[in-house]
Amino acid sequence: MRCLLAIGLSLVLAQAAVSQTPAALADVRWQPEHPRQGTFIYIIVNLNSDDARLGVGGSMAGQPLHFERDASGAFRALAPVLVNALETIPFSLTVTRRSDSSHRVVLIPVEPAEFRSSNLSVASRFSATPDSALRARIAAENAQSARAYRQAHDTPRMWTGEWIRPRPSRITSEFGVRRLINGELRSRHLGVDFDGETGDPIVAANRAVVALVGDFYYSGNVVYLDHGNGLVTIYMHMSEVDVRQGDIVERGQQIGKVGATGRVTGPHVHWHARYGRIAVDGLSLFELEPVEYAPAAGDSGR
Repeated sequence: MRCLLAIGLSLVLAQAAVSQTPAALADVRWQPEHPRQGTFIYIIVNLNSDDARLGVGGSMAGQPLHFERDASGAFRALAPVLVNALETIPFSLTVTRRSDSSHRVVLIPVEPAEFRSSNLSVASRFSATPDSALRARIAAENAQSARAYRQAHDTPRMWTGEWIRPRPSRITSEFGVRRLINGELRSRHLGVDFDGETGDPIVAANRAVVALVGDFYYSGNVVYLDHGNGLVTIYMHMSEVDVRQGDIVERGQQIGKVGATGRVTGPHVHWHARYGRIAVDGLSLFELEPVEYAPAAGDSGR
């Protein structure tokens, strides 16, 4: 009888332990409530425990998420919704203690976005098959870009408050447009084009470190801003660049001037946002409410 009681008690304790695994202690929600294809969202995790040993991590679309406590005490991370996501996108949540961790997958519903098509005519050299030398140049530029995207995951968050547009002008091409170049379907437009005249100012959308400055074949004179926590914004086709790699820039600071360098049909700035290697509509950053974060230990605030 004692043996049976001991076994029963062990089963009860084991069941209680399972019901109290770290992942079971977490409530997950997201903002906005109805994510669309190709947009940024916040994932918010509330822990139903006062255990200070608990921490939160996760990933989405193959990219790590960077959770920080906000002023309410919840853990919050920026996350990318793929442009081709179907009805849901999985978020992998990890809740850790010092001695163990637990995992859970949450399916986040995704609403479809409407993407139009456009026809462009560009110089034939930009639509012709590149020769070996040009392929090598483009590959090297792509490697530089990929390195900047990876490094952004190692940079602490630098952005604060609201985001601003790189130009106050009208938008001439939206994110996600399917592009026919010289009559052939060649790509999807994964940025936002802002109108401008050569020499008009371009400003940083938020605080960042300049991760890369280059003269790229397709992008022309380009600046990559690393905002930290995986987020990079890119400013293309400039006539002049006013910053250098390693500079810290503030929201609204001029970083260059509108131009028509690279593969373009006229002067404008192509503004591109990436979460790691994932292209996302930068305009969706303006739809997120500014967040007040809890100061990190030993930090007096940014």
